[in-house]
Amino acid sequence: GWDDVDSRRRDGTAVNRNNNRHLISILIENEAGALSRVANLFSARGYNIESLTVAPTDDPTLSRLTLVTCGNEQIIEQIVKQLNKLIDVVKLIDLSETDSIERELMLVKTQAVGEQRAEMMRLSEIFGGHILDVTESSYTIELIGPRGKLDDFLRAVEKDAILEVVRSGATGIARGQKALHV
Repeated sequence: GWDDVDSRRRDGTAVNRNNNRHLISILIENEAGALSRVANLFSARGYNIESLTVAPTDDPTLSRLTLVTCGNEQIIEQIVKQLNKLIDVVKLIDLSETDSIERELMLVKTQAVGEQRAEMMRLSEIFGGHILDVTESSYTIELIGPRGKLDDFLRAVEKDAILEVVRSGATGIARGQKALHV
């Protein structure tokens, strides 16, 4: 599998076996302050946000916020209740509780000198990556997939060959007919 926390099917869909990690998807009003109210809810209660992504939806009045947090059943239940009380929150779903697809984008700048060039190209191909930028001494590689796949790529590359890593954070969607919409 590509994930050391959740099991993944070949197509990258989640089979949540770790009840502590939760991917929560939220439809919020696309207004100033909405994101900070969600973040403040977490910080005021001492909850950690592992990752957070937010972007407008097909409805310009709404944004979709996806966050990853950890906690036992009681903590997650409390987080969901508190989120539902926020005026900006229209609807939410804990994608960890349903059959879902989770993805993350990672950009990695690596050294690529001499024999490293062929090795970085080979690793990029093995992990389904794309080389976006090439210089005489570096490659910038794009990888998209479940968190575990991206982590595995970083483990496969020699530590001193990595110049920079940028990750988007997780985003996800329920499989099948189930949809988060108003």
